Amino acid sequence: MTVLIFVGALLAAMAIGMPIAYSLLFSGVALMWHQDLFDPQILAQNVINGADSFPLLAIPFFMLAGEVMNVGGLSKRIVGLAIALVGHLRGGLGFVAIISACMMAALSGSAVADTAALAALLLPMMVKAGHDKARAGGLIASAGIIAPVIPPSIGFVVFGVAANVSIGKLFLAGIVPGLLMGVGIAIAWWIVASKEAVTLPPASSGRQKLVALKDSLWALGLPVIVLFGLKFGVFTPTEAGVVAAVYALFVATVVYRELRVSQLYTVFVSAAKITSVIMFLVAASMVSAWLITVANIPEQVIDMLSPFMDNPMLLLIVIMLLVMVVGTAMDMMPTILILTPVLMPVIREAGIDPVYFGVLFIMNNAIGLVTPPVGSVLNVVAGVGKMRLDAVARGVLPFMLAQFIVMFLLVFFPQIVMVPLHFLTK
Repeated sequence: MTVLIFVGALLAAMAIGMPIAYSLLFSGVALMWHQDLFDPQILAQNVINGADSFPLLAIPFFMLAGEVMNVGGLSKRIVGLAIALVGHLRGGLGFVAIISACMMAALSGSAVADTAALAALLLPMMVKAGHDKARAGGLIASAGIIAPVIPPSIGFVVFGVAANVSIGKLFLAGIVPGLLMGVGIAIAWWIVASKEAVTLPPASSGRQKLVALKDSLWALGLPVIVLFGLKFGVFTPTEAGVVAAVYALFVATVVYRELRVSQLYTVFVSAAKITSVIMFLVAASMVSAWLITVANIPEQVIDMLSPFMDNPMLLLIVIMLLVMVVGTAMDMMPTILILTPVLMPVIREAGIDPVYFGVLFIMNNAIGLVTPPVGSVLNVVAGVGKMRLDAVARGVLPFMLAQFIVMFLLVFFPQIVMVPLHFLTK
């Protein structure tokens, strides 16, 4: 009964158009009434405690790094390097989008920011070359969602806090799966693009490639610094956010000189607005998380999933299918915050590695960003490219399928995640 009240209140609030954060608070209050625990002081205390977390400080700094990256010319130079390397190949501009997405993912960890930058820079070029606009938009959208999986990832930060799992290990475990997502959509793009008649840009000379590499070295230095620091314990994931933001500001203002002092206010305000939305979601979710524990909902879920508990792989398949369904109707952050406190006791009871599950869970939620009808990343591409959402949704299908195949490949072969993780954490 408690599960029905919690889910029913949440869905009812969302159905009448209430924002997700307030829907979480509403479902928490409904559960408090049912448990005869309603107390405004407890409600306020849980909201404050939800945002009072040192690891969550990484979010505003990574968001700031992403904003600076797009305004300060780092994104543009990464795309320029990819064009110089593979732009002349058949389907080369699509491969440019994928390579650029992987490199940009290692700078900001924000799918929306990366996708907006890629769509603005590459979509007009791909259409001019003769690629189908909807398919090109679908490719850019699917490439943009690599950002929550390759570190630094805001999704991993939120999951790590909600699940009490090492964020540093989540970052390192996400490297190989994120790159495999890129390989998966590259194969799908190669199959699709081979059927298109397009105008290929001229190949870059060796000197042009060296110039592009030299021009992008400062931008490429950021992921190297972050990963080196995490690997050797120079700084924590939270401190990595500060390093990323300061480094991006230095490169954009002093080295590339594309970010003017007069633009800093706008950049900081933009990052603060996005951060405030995420932080309020996290704070509101802590009320529900506390009540989920008090109402013993995880035990009820364990009982429901008990037929699968003896087979961890089958249990993971069931959970991944559940998250896929939820991802079609809910954005990434609310899904993480709602399902994590419910699913983690199940995962630990079944003996599944929490870091391994976290990678699969975040990957599944990332793919949810391009699954209609919600698909926030699809909306970004549709808005930037001035396209209908249903057209972009059709264009993304082959690439979304490729990423789901990669995800289930990791379910069947956990060594793909765990072996590199053990190597990186030695």
